[in-house]
Amino acid sequence: MKYLPYFLIALGVILIDQALKLYIHSTLSLGEEILIFGDWFKLHYTLNPGMAFGITLGSDYGKLILTVFRIFAGIGIGYFMARAALRDAPKGFVFSMALILGGAFGNIVDSAFYGVFIEGNAVPMYDKEPSFYPWFHGQVIDMFYFDIASGYFPENLPFVGGDHYSFFPIFNIADAAIFIGVCIILIWQRRFFPKEEIVETEVEKSLEDEIRDDNANIENADISESNENVLKDELKKEE
Repeated sequence: MKYLPYFLIALGVILIDQALKLYIHSTLSLGEEILIFGDWFKLHYTLNPGMAFGITLGSDYGKLILTVFRIFAGIGIGYFMARAALRDAPKGFVFSMALILGGAFGNIVDSAFYGVFIEGNAVPMYDKEPSFYPWFHGQVIDMFYFDIASGYFPENLPFVGGDHYSFFPIFNIADAAIFIGVCIILIWQRRFFPKEEIVETEVEKSLEDEIRDDNANIENADISESNENVLKDELKKEE
Protein backbone atom coordinates (compact mmCIF):
# COMPACT_ATOMS: atom_id res chain seq x y z
CA MET A 1 0.00 0.00 0.00
CA LYS A 2 1.63 3.18 -1.24
CA TYR A 3 -0.12 5.40 1.30
CA LEU A 4 0.81 3.39 4.40
CA PRO A 5 4.20 5.13 5.04
CA TYR A 6 2.49 8.52 4.95
CA PHE A 7 -0.16 7.46 7.44
CA LEU A 8 2.70 6.30 9.68
CA ILE A 9 4.27 9.77 9.37
CA ALA A 10 0.96 11.34 10.39
CA LEU A 11 0.70 8.91 13.32
CA GLY A 12 4.22 9.88 14.42
CA VAL A 13 3.25 13.56 14.45
CA ILE A 14 0.18 12.75 16.55
CA LEU A 15 2.14 10.69 19.09
CA ILE A 16 4.90 13.29 19.51
CA ASP A 17 2.35 16.09 19.78
CA GLN A 18 0.30 14.25 22.39
CA ALA A 19 3.36 13.18 24.39
CA LEU A 20 4.54 16.78 24.74
CA LYS A 21 1.06 18.07 25.59
CA LEU A 22 0.59 15.51 28.35
CA TYR A 23 4.10 16.23 29.64
CA ILE A 24 3.31 19.95 29.83
CA HIS A 25 0.01 19.24 31.58
CA SER A 26 1.60 16.90 34.12
CA THR A 27 4.63 19.13 34.76
CA LEU A 28 3.33 22.70 34.70
CA SER A 29 0.36 24.51 36.12
CA LEU A 30 -1.83 26.52 33.79
CA GLY A 31 0.02 29.75 32.97
CA GLU A 32 3.37 28.44 34.23
CA GLU A 33 6.36 28.43 31.91
CA ILE A 34 9.86 27.01 31.43
CA LEU A 35 12.63 29.10 29.88
CA ILE A 36 14.37 27.34 26.98
CA PHE A 37 16.56 30.02 25.37
CA GLY A 38 16.97 33.22 27.34
CA ASP A 39 13.73 35.07 27.94
CA TRP A 40 12.46 34.87 24.37
CA PHE A 41 11.73 31.14 23.85
CA LYS A 42 9.60 29.43 26.48
CA LEU A 43 7.35 26.49 27.09
CA HIS A 44 4.21 28.18 28.37
CA TYR A 45 1.17 26.11 29.41
CA THR A 46 -1.97 27.65 27.97
CA LEU A 47 -5.33 26.46 26.65
CA ASN A 48 -6.89 27.40 23.33
CA PRO A 49 -10.68 27.05 23.32
CA GLY A 50 -11.09 27.77 19.61
CA MET A 51 -9.19 27.80 16.36
CA ALA A 52 -5.83 29.31 15.52
CA PHE A 53 -5.05 32.49 17.43
CA GLY A 54 -7.83 31.68 19.90
CA ILE A 55 -10.66 32.57 17.50
CA THR A 56 -14.01 31.17 18.69
CA LEU A 57 -17.43 30.84 17.05
CA GLY A 58 -19.16 32.87 19.75
CA SER A 59 -21.81 30.31 20.71
CA ASP A 60 -22.37 27.72 23.43
CA TYR A 61 -22.32 25.14 20.66
CA GLY A 62 -19.46 26.78 18.77
CA LYS A 63 -16.87 24.39 20.21
CA LEU A 64 -18.96 21.37 19.27
CA ILE A 65 -19.40 22.67 15.72
CA LEU A 66 -15.68 23.38 15.46
CA THR A 67 -14.71 19.90 16.71
CA VAL A 68 -17.10 18.12 14.33
CA PHE A 69 -15.81 20.26 11.46
CA ARG A 70 -12.22 19.36 12.38
CA ILE A 71 -13.07 15.65 12.37
CA PHE A 72 -14.68 15.73 8.91
CA ALA A 73 -11.88 17.94 7.58
CA GLY A 74 -9.29 15.50 8.95
CA ILE A 75 -11.04 12.56 7.29
CA GLY A 76 -11.13 14.49 4.02
CA ILE A 77 -7.41 15.28 4.24
CA GLY A 78 -6.63 11.62 4.90
CA TYR A 79 -8.72 10.51 1.91
CA PHE A 80 -7.12 13.09 -0.37
CA MET A 81 -3.63 12.10 0.80
CA ALA A 82 -4.29 8.40 0.16
CA ARG A 83 -5.59 9.12 -3.36
CA ALA A 84 -2.56 11.29 -4.09
CA ALA A 85 -0.22 8.49 -2.99
CA LEU A 86 -2.07 5.89 -5.09
CA ARG A 87 -1.84 8.16 -8.14
CA ASP A 88 1.93 8.52 -7.70
CA ALA A 89 1.79 12.22 -6.84
CA PRO A 90 5.17 13.80 -5.97
CA LYS A 91 6.45 12.35 -2.71
CA GLY A 92 7.14 15.81 -1.31
CA PHE A 93 3.50 16.76 -1.81
CA VAL A 94 2.17 13.59 -0.16
CA PHE A 95 4.66 14.05 2.71
CA SER A 96 3.33 17.58 3.23
CA MET A 97 -0.21 16.21 3.31
CA ALA A 98 0.91 13.68 5.95
CA LEU A 99 2.21 16.52 8.14
CA ILE A 100 -1.07 18.41 7.75
CA LEU A 101 -3.06 15.25 8.52
CA GLY A 102 -1.01 14.50 11.65
CA GLY A 103 -1.34 18.08 12.85
CA ALA A 104 -5.08 18.12 12.24
CA PHE A 105 -5.70 14.94 14.24
CA GLY A 106 -3.24 16.01 16.92
CA ASN A 107 -5.57 18.89 17.76
CA ILE A 108 -8.69 16.78 17.18
CA VAL A 109 -7.62 14.51 20.05
CA ASP A 110 -7.56 17.53 22.37
CA SER A 111 -10.91 18.84 21.19
CA ALA A 112 -12.69 15.50 21.32
CA PHE A 113 -11.29 13.91 24.50
CA TYR A 114 -9.41 16.35 26.75
CA GLY A 115 -12.61 17.87 28.09
CA VAL A 116 -13.40 14.47 29.62
CA PHE A 117 -10.00 13.15 30.65
CA ILE A 118 -8.37 16.39 31.86
CA GLU A 119 -10.20 18.09 34.68
CA GLY A 120 -11.00 21.73 34.03
CA ASN A 121 -10.08 21.52 30.35
CA ALA A 122 -13.60 21.62 28.85
CA VAL A 123 -14.92 24.85 27.37
CA PRO A 124 -17.54 26.19 29.85
CA MET A 125 -21.20 25.93 28.84
CA TYR A 126 -23.41 28.84 29.87
CA ASP A 127 -26.69 27.49 28.57
CA LYS A 128 -28.25 24.04 28.91
CA GLU A 129 -25.49 21.44 28.62
CA PRO A 130 -26.01 18.66 26.04
CA SER A 131 -26.13 15.12 27.42
CA PHE A 132 -22.70 14.26 25.96
CA TYR A 133 -20.91 17.30 27.45
CA PRO A 134 -17.92 17.59 27.92
CA TRP A 135 -17.18 15.22 25.00
CA PHE A 136 -16.03 17.25 21.95
CA HIS A 137 -15.61 20.34 24.13
CA GLY A 138 -11.92 20.02 25.02
CA GLN A 139 -9.46 22.89 24.79
CA VAL A 140 -6.22 22.48 22.83
CA ILE A 141 -3.01 22.59 24.86
CA ASP A 142 -0.45 25.05 23.49
CA MET A 143 3.08 25.58 24.77
CA PHE A 144 5.65 27.05 22.33
CA TYR A 145 5.99 30.74 23.07
CA PHE A 146 8.39 33.11 21.30
CA ASP A 147 8.22 36.12 23.59
CA ILE A 148 9.94 38.52 21.19
CA ALA A 149 7.49 41.37 21.55
CA SER A 150 4.46 41.46 23.82
CA GLY A 151 2.50 43.90 25.93
CA TYR A 152 -0.90 45.58 26.15
CA PHE A 153 -2.68 47.79 23.63
CA PRO A 154 -3.32 51.38 24.77
CA GLU A 155 -6.67 51.82 26.50
CA ASN A 156 -7.80 54.49 24.03
CA LEU A 157 -7.65 52.13 21.02
CA PRO A 158 -11.10 51.01 19.82
CA PHE A 159 -12.03 47.34 20.11
CA VAL A 160 -8.61 46.13 21.37
CA GLY A 161 -7.78 48.75 24.00
CA GLY A 162 -6.25 47.14 27.07
CA ASP A 163 -5.99 43.68 25.46
CA HIS A 164 -2.75 41.73 25.66
CA TYR A 165 -0.86 41.17 22.42
CA SER A 166 2.06 38.97 21.44
CA PHE A 167 4.14 39.10 18.28
CA PHE A 168 4.04 35.29 18.02
CA PRO A 169 0.96 33.25 18.94
CA ILE A 170 1.51 30.34 21.34
CA PHE A 171 1.32 27.08 19.39
CA ASN A 172 2.01 23.34 19.61
CA ILE A 173 3.63 20.61 17.50
CA ALA A 174 0.37 19.92 15.66
CA ASP A 175 0.12 23.58 14.63
CA ALA A 176 3.77 23.56 13.55
CA ALA A 177 3.25 20.42 11.44
CA ILE A 178 0.27 22.00 9.65
CA PHE A 179 2.21 25.22 9.07
CA ILE A 180 5.27 23.40 7.70
CA GLY A 181 3.15 21.18 5.45
CA VAL A 182 1.30 24.17 3.98
CA CYS A 183 4.56 26.11 3.47
CA ILE A 184 6.19 23.19 1.62
CA ILE A 185 3.20 22.97 -0.74
CA LEU A 186 3.19 26.73 -1.37
CA ILE A 187 6.94 27.00 -1.91
CA TRP A 188 7.30 23.95 -4.18
CA GLN A 189 3.88 24.02 -5.83
CA ARG A 190 5.37 24.50 -9.30
CA ARG A 191 7.49 21.40 -8.84
CA PHE A 192 4.52 19.45 -7.49
CA PHE A 193 2.12 20.71 -10.17
CA PRO A 194 4.17 21.47 -13.33
CA LYS A 195 1.33 22.84 -15.48
CA GLU A 196 3.64 23.92 -18.30
CA GLU A 197 5.17 20.47 -18.58
CA ILE A 198 1.69 18.91 -18.67
CA VAL A 199 0.61 21.27 -21.46
CA GLU A 200 3.81 20.58 -23.44
CA THR A 201 3.31 16.85 -23.04
CA GLU A 202 -0.27 17.06 -24.26
CA VAL A 203 0.79 19.16 -27.25
CA GLU A 204 3.56 16.70 -28.14
CA LYS A 205 1.13 13.82 -27.83
CA SER A 206 -1.37 15.55 -30.12
CA LEU A 207 1.34 16.23 -32.71
CA GLU A 208 2.49 12.63 -32.57
CA ASP A 209 -1.10 11.45 -33.07
CA GLU A 210 -1.51 13.76 -36.06
CA ILE A 211 1.75 12.57 -37.61
CA ARG A 212 0.75 8.95 -37.02
CA ASP A 213 -2.64 9.54 -38.67
CA ASP A 214 -1.02 11.29 -41.65
CA ASN A 215 1.41 8.42 -42.12
CA ALA A 216 -1.43 5.94 -41.93
CA ASN A 217 -3.39 7.88 -44.57
CA ILE A 218 -0.32 8.00 -46.83
CA GLU A 219 0.20 4.28 -46.44
CA ASN A 220 -3.46 3.60 -47.21
CA ALA A 221 -3.26 5.84 -50.25
CA ASP A 222 -0.13 4.02 -51.48
CA ILE A 223 -1.83 0.65 -50.99
CA SER A 224 -4.92 1.83 -52.87
CA GLU A 225 -2.80 3.18 -55.72
CA SER A 226 -0.83 -0.06 -55.85
CA ASN A 227 -4.00 -2.14 -55.95
CA GLU A 228 -5.37 0.10 -58.70
CA ASN A 229 -2.19 -0.37 -60.77
CA VAL A 230 -2.34 -4.15 -60.30
CA LEU A 231 -5.95 -4.15 -61.46
CA LYS A 232 -5.08 -2.10 -64.55
CA ASP A 233 -2.23 -4.51 -65.39
CA GLU A 234 -4.58 -7.50 -65.13
CA LEU A 235 -7.15 -5.83 -67.39
CA LYS A 236 -4.48 -5.11 -70.00
CA LYS A 237 -3.36 -8.75 -69.94
CA GLU A 238 -6.94 -9.93 -70.49
CA GLU A 239 -7.29 -7.61 -73.44
